[in-house]
Amino acid sequence: MRIATPLDQPRAIGAAKVSAKYRDGGSHIGDLRQSGALRVLFPRLKNHVEAVLINTAGGITGGDQFRVDACAGEDARLTLTTQAAERAYRAQAGQTGALVTHLKAAERSVLHWLPQETILYEGAALQRSLRADIAPGARFLMVEPVLFGRRAMGEELHDASFTDRVDIRRAGTPLYRDGLSLSGDIAAQLDRPAIAGGARAMANLVWVAPEAEGALDGLRDLIGACGGASLLRPGLLVARLLAEDGYALRRALLPCLDRLTGNTLPQSWRL
Repeated sequence: MRIATPLDQPRAIGAAKVSAKYRDGGSHIGDLRQSGALRVLFPRLKNHVEAVLINTAGGITGGDQFRVDACAGEDARLTLTTQAAERAYRAQAGQTGALVTHLKAAERSVLHWLPQETILYEGAALQRSLRADIAPGARFLMVEPVLFGRRAMGEELHDASFTDRVDIRRAGTPLYRDGLSLSGDIAAQLDRPAIAGGARAMANLVWVAPEAEGALDGLRDLIGACGGASLLRPGLLVARLLAEDGYALRRALLPCLDRLTGNTLPQSWRL
């Protein structure tokens, strides 16, 4: 009889699919499917649908597979966030955890993708990808903060792997693409001036809206020395923030999100 190895152990698999539809003057839950280690809660709000994602496995490790599909229907407003920070733990050799997100925003809809921080631990191996398909008349806001270890706990990543891909399209045409790939001694790489200058926390923010240009100067003032913001094309604002730790990142990021969401940032961000 063959003895089981760590690679044979069951891994977490989770999937969630949610949509919002406009009816009777407001946004309501449309489709909802959830399975495995991924669950969705809906706080009661009057003017839009807020979906809170919960990973019941407690984190992501090598071999785990998670997928999120979300759609804001015509004229609907949908916000997705997480109950708490996601954690990527040490993985077995040769195994990588995966998180795949596919978002759609129909005409005149508003879709916000606002997960809380992803925390990478020593030995983590995580591959993450996001694709958003945005209709020409839709508004879309996304932020994805990442902590490379918890500096307050003295954690440093000297053997880890993180790959991130973002692909945003409008009416099928590529609008914004971004990629990040770090592996091995990530702490040493982040110390390089051309990469992060010693920062251990970062966030990527993208806002697609007709009024994006008018918010550029105000957003730059809020970010200050923590990063920068640019208007890549009409209606497309992109910002990147760097900070020494998660606390400093939140201090800079929260005012930006409050400004861009019209002070409707999910309550889970305040807890």
